[in-house]
Amino acid sequence: MSRNMKFILIIASALSLAMSFGSGYALATFTRITSGQGMGLVEQAWTVLFDNYVEPDKLDATTLSRAAIKGIVEELDDPYTYYLAPEVARLGMSNLEGKFDGIGATVAVKDEKITIVAPIPGSPAAEAGIKPGDVILEIDGQSTEGMTLTEAVLLIRGEKGTPVTLLVRHKDQDETEEIEIIRDEIKLASVNFEMKGDIAHLIITHFSVRTDEELAEALRGIGEQGATGIILDLRSNPGGLLESVVDVASYFLSDGVVVKVRDNEGKITVRNVRGGREVTDLPMVVLVDKHSASGSEVLAGALRDRSRATIAGNTTFGKGSVNIVQPLGDGSSMSITVARWLTPDGHLIEGEGLSPDYELDLENQDAVEWAIDFLKSLK
Repeated sequence: MSRNMKFILIIASALSLAMSFGSGYALATFTRITSGQGMGLVEQAWTVLFDNYVEPDKLDATTLSRAAIKGIVEELDDPYTYYLAPEVARLGMSNLEGKFDGIGATVAVKDEKITIVAPIPGSPAAEAGIKPGDVILEIDGQSTEGMTLTEAVLLIRGEKGTPVTLLVRHKDQDETEEIEIIRDEIKLASVNFEMKGDIAHLIITHFSVRTDEELAEALRGIGEQGATGIILDLRSNPGGLLESVVDVASYFLSDGVVVKVRDNEGKITVRNVRGGREVTDLPMVVLVDKHSASGSEVLAGALRDRSRATIAGNTTFGKGSVNIVQPLGDGSSMSITVARWLTPDGHLIEGEGLSPDYELDLENQDAVEWAIDFLKSLK
């Protein structure tokens, strides 16, 4: 189920789990705990087990409690609502620091296989030959068949300078390749640009706490070099902090709605452009692909609906859910889907994605060249 695959961003083979980089992340502490219908049955089953089970040594309350929570959320069949064990929750929080040890890749579970969404440019994974679409078959000799994304990440992540060996099958190939990667400290720059003549190729890889500052610096450089147009490249951008997405939109839109949020009662609230930023009015093409997800879809949708940019590429991933992370008493937590994103015109992102204005059967630099030609045709 490729459109509903469990998409959980992992940067540098650390786990963000829709926490630091799942668009719409919020850390919540609920004050209302409901022991509603059905909880009495759970308590009854618990008592029966602990009073009667033949091997009481197996009755570890902590383990069984965590298993019960996992069972509850898995029954919802929502790829973005899940339980985080304490060690996994700590990994997710560590990503807020913006640097960590790992191989440098974004991974997901696609068609029940651990799959590379994209290696981070310049990372150990990229330099070792890891490519988008690679399926990870083994990690240090251990098969990934039936392995959860969390389990895979915990095996891949490790101390700087230590090796990890991945057996991969590259996209559209039958042969496998064993690749050893030396883990390193990954520092994530989310924005970079390159001038293509008088056209700026501006790449945003994800939306972090530093993206606002990085984009402001990049746009100053673009202005100083006399750019006449911008290619905003959101391909393989898996999402990010909502606040960062609104910040970015505010450099391209002078006012109005960036995104609408529909909650579990059907109520819609809006997030508007922030003032106080120098807004560029240069003509823009936004490049997207099937791996553009979550926050990148929010941004592309806002620019399209507001007629600020032309969208080109492929239909995007379709991750349009708002998630919160609820800490639990033992250091574990739960990611919970609480709302859906809508574009300013009311287009539902979840499960649908965004259709581009121009469908391109082009990849890599070819798509950039198409965008350059398009922008020049506007002059």
